[in-house]
Amino acid sequence: MTTTALTQQVRVLAAPGHRHDEILTPAALDFVGRLADAFADRRRELMKERRRQALRLAAGSPLVFPMVTAAVRDDPRWRVAPPAPGLTDRRVEITGPPDRRMAVNALNSDARVWMADFEDATAPLWDNVVGGQLTLLDAIERRIDFTTPEGKEYRLGERPATIMVRPRGWHLDEEHLEYDGRPVPAALVDFGLYFFHCAQRQIDAGYGPYFYLPKLENRYEARLWNDVFLLAQELLGIERGTVRATVLIETITAAFEMEEILYELREHSAGLNAGRWDYLFSVIKTFGHRTDFLLPDRAKVTMTAPFMRAYTELLVRTCHRRGAHAIGGMAAQVPGKDPAANEAAFAKVRLDKEREAEDGFDGSWVAHPALVPLCREVFGGVLGSRPHQLDRTRDDVEVTPADLLSVRRVSGPPTPEGVRTNVAVTLRYYAAWLRGQGAVAIDGLMEDAATAEIARVQIWQWLRHRVLDGADLERVLADELAALGADDPSAPLDDLRALFESTATTGELPLFFTPDAYSRHLVRLPEIPA
Repeated sequence: MTTTALTQQVRVLAAPGHRHDEILTPAALDFVGRLADAFADRRRELMKERRRQALRLAAGSPLVFPMVTAAVRDDPRWRVAPPAPGLTDRRVEITGPPDRRMAVNALNSDARVWMADFEDATAPLWDNVVGGQLTLLDAIERRIDFTTPEGKEYRLGERPATIMVRPRGWHLDEEHLEYDGRPVPAALVDFGLYFFHCAQRQIDAGYGPYFYLPKLENRYEARLWNDVFLLAQELLGIERGTVRATVLIETITAAFEMEEILYELREHSAGLNAGRWDYLFSVIKTFGHRTDFLLPDRAKVTMTAPFMRAYTELLVRTCHRRGAHAIGGMAAQVPGKDPAANEAAFAKVRLDKEREAEDGFDGSWVAHPALVPLCREVFGGVLGSRPHQLDRTRDDVEVTPADLLSVRRVSGPPTPEGVRTNVAVTLRYYAAWLRGQGAVAIDGLMEDAATAEIARVQIWQWLRHRVLDGADLERVLADELAALGADDPSAPLDDLRALFESTATTGELPLFFTPDAYSRHLVRLPEIPA
């Protein structure tokens, strides 16, 4: 399938699938091609700058609040756009991949927002990418009802949650879609297809095209998104400022530019979110070579750790100072059949959400519909009838660069249980991801790419600093591969071992596991006849 875009070609390199022609129309592909033509080169330069910044920090350059943008931070007058329709009250948001079952459950969950996640919760098989777009289109058109082969019915209710879409990060390419001989940035594919098909439909329904933006590292990457929004609105004749986007602050460098990120997106901003697991992943990627950044088991690095408290309190203060929503982190617990385990899990979630609500957050994330009532109750106890607490400007908060980097106060070696848990989670998530499943319940938690990333980089860090012996890791790896093979005889154990070793035990840490694993295992290009 081809279409002309700006005298160049957009080419779909995958075999056609069921109903793909409804999404991959010539006009939609032309729209994505125009975005790629305008922004692909700039995005490529920003990815080069990421690598240059990483090298500077590894060489000892200090991470500080940028002096060049002090005027933006010091100016008390500017504000972000007011909340858009459907985004005023965000006390509970539910997240998950855009498959049909998740969509109906999430939209009916009584959460205020559903974040349809093409990024960490979606393994990027082409069928998942295009199928997710079909799910969103069908949900907005209210034709998503279906019955499973087992006879279970899924029906969309009368008051569904507001939809927000998380496209993939700037670092990823979509190798099934080519523009001018190069893969299209995956972020532009996910954004562009949804925007083309659903933006006006959402406006007509009284809402708008709303997004979550992942993995940003600085204000320039936020500025790129803002320019994408401007062009997309112009091309489709949609009023400037209709788009709204919440940025996940899930990299350590972005934490030093929160105000600047809000400023760059201010006419399209819907606030910031505290992405906790990716944030820890980023801390290790950025400073894992330093002994004073050695982190213990991830279960021990809670949101009450001083450097995590500094990060979340600064986020609330920054948002509320600028009239933006501050959204808390994920509660990943998945209820099971053990009442005692469920009670303990719910108590842990309650404490976490109480801390967030009392700190000033306006809402928070859950991964399972069963957690929605608890989160709503906790935030309702603080908010009452108010839709948010933007009036709590948290002027009492003062955070320094040293506060954001005070990891040494919780640093320490791993426990044997922590090592085994990280190996097991990494392997089992990789196995699910290679099957095309991006979100999977493991030991009572909904794990996605973010938790797999923190698990595998912790193994890398522990090996680097010799607090984990290679022979001990090999024994644990063999044990967990055997256990996985017993549970799932079809699991590709050799591939899983190779993927684990290439992402967790190499001398140089791969920045993400997803790009290479995607190219090797999930890209499905039809064979070209000789």
